[in-house]
Amino acid sequence: MIIITSTISLAEDEIEEHFVRSPGPGGQNVNKVETAVQLRFNAKASPNIPEFVFYRLVTLAGRRMTKDGVIVLNARQYRSQERNRADALERLVELIRAATVMPKKRRPTRPTLGSKKRRMETKQRRGSVKKLRGKVSERD
Repeated sequence: MIIITSTISLAEDEIEEHFVRSPGPGGQNVNKVETAVQLRFNAKASPNIPEFVFYRLVTLAGRRMTKDGVIVLNARQYRSQERNRADALERLVELIRAATVMPKKRRPTRPTLGSKKRRMETKQRRGSVKKLRGKVSERD
């Protein structure tokens, strides 16, 4: 059982892990050992994910989520399979935790009277500077 929050937890059989060969440094070992982890979690079919969390997950996961609602995370930062598994699982947990937090609703604000006056004064100042840049007459 993987605990996300006090109300959300995932069963371990909901998460699929596939191991693939990792690109990058590693010497001769990189050609023999499959250390990179591809973690798959079907958020749409999961009974433990509430609907509002799933819709937030869709926006937060972005291109890491397929059209079928499956989150795919690739972890290949480390040279050992265990550390990559832990990294992928931690990233999934953090993603779901972030989806549980509801964003604050933006309350529109109005500009203060002082800021309006300052804006108008600077506009007038710039306008007068530009007015002085007019063509010089031949009489001067």
